[in-house]
Amino acid sequence: MRELYHPPRSKLSLPAILHALSDPTRLDIVRQLAQTPDLSMGGCDTTVAKSTMSHHFKTLREAGVTRTRIDGVQRFISLRKDDLDARFPGFLDALLRVAGDK
Repeated sequence: MRELYHPPRSKLSLPAILHALSDPTRLDIVRQLAQTPDLSMGGCDTTVAKSTMSHHFKTLREAGVTRTRIDGVQRFISLRKDDLDARFPGFLDALLRVAGDK
């Protein structure tokens, strides 16, 4: 099995993160991850197709917003809160606060 790409903390880019979060479905995924730290791909509460969800998860992972952990045939997604807070202090908390006001 190939290794999934996760950008290192030093390479996290605010434009890439903002692009990843510009989609309402991906923003909703981040909101859910803030509530459930280690969410399985199938455990995400959404109505989009599985292939579309895979695309959204990949976009978030490659932007550095999430980390994907593989355990057998399961994939678990978590927010890279520590990395995001270290690189962009307060960004994730502000985002979640504003996104929660929808």
